[in-house]
Amino acid sequence: MQIASRSGGPVPDVASLLARLAADGGRPRLTWYGDDGERVELSGAVLANWASKTVNLLVEEFDAAPGTGVVVDLPVHWRTAVWALAAWRTGATVALPDAGTDPDVVVTDAPDRWADAGADLVVVSLPALARRYDGDLPAGAIDAASAVMTYGDVIGWVQEVDPDREALVTAAGAVGHKELVPEAGDGARVVVDGRGAVADVLRDLLGIWAGGGSAVLVSAATATELDGDESRRTRLLSSEQAEWRRG
Repeated sequence: MQIASRSGGPVPDVASLLARLAADGGRPRLTWYGDDGERVELSGAVLANWASKTVNLLVEEFDAAPGTGVVVDLPVHWRTAVWALAAWRTGATVALPDAGTDPDVVVTDAPDRWADAGADLVVVSLPALARRYDGDLPAGAIDAASAVMTYGDVIGWVQEVDPDREALVTAAGAVGHKELVPEAGDGARVVVDGRGAVADVLRDLLGIWAGGGSAVLVSAATATELDGDESRRTRLLSSEQAEWRRG
């Protein structure tokens, strides 16, 4: 199903969405509010650049392609969005830990949980300024903080995505690549509550971007704090020129 976009035509898949973001210039498309006051802002071009580098890592290191299973064991976070976008761009299947799949690659901030998984391991440091993983890396694991930036800004060779393969798998079921991008949003700048399930948050972001909109993603802890502090919430919405839509 093709999705209408305010920013120039249909967005049928993640490849088309990333191309649209890359051409978007400096307009903020993802702003992250993490724990301890961390704020990270990514324009469409910068978001697509992060995804492109990560695509190249996945392809060059792990031959990621349709049929590759990638477990993303990360909390709601801007880095989680980047890794999911990159895996989908290779045609791989992203699974969340609750899906119980047997992965080829695991992307995680907690490598100890996957010590006996038998999968290739990528270890992600969540803080924005991290330059290396602050801990002991398992043998053979890739430190994402130092590795991603060494890859090219332009996506190299990548297999064509198979729209009939699974794109996102959770305990609740699976979504195929051809249904992955949901109904496009209305182009607004919207706060995305990080207390939602990771799969739901990722698809909310896809819908916002498909509609030419912008997301302010707040961590679960930050969302809880904002709920209890009306003046802080009002200041954030005003400064970000965003709206918080309650379900």
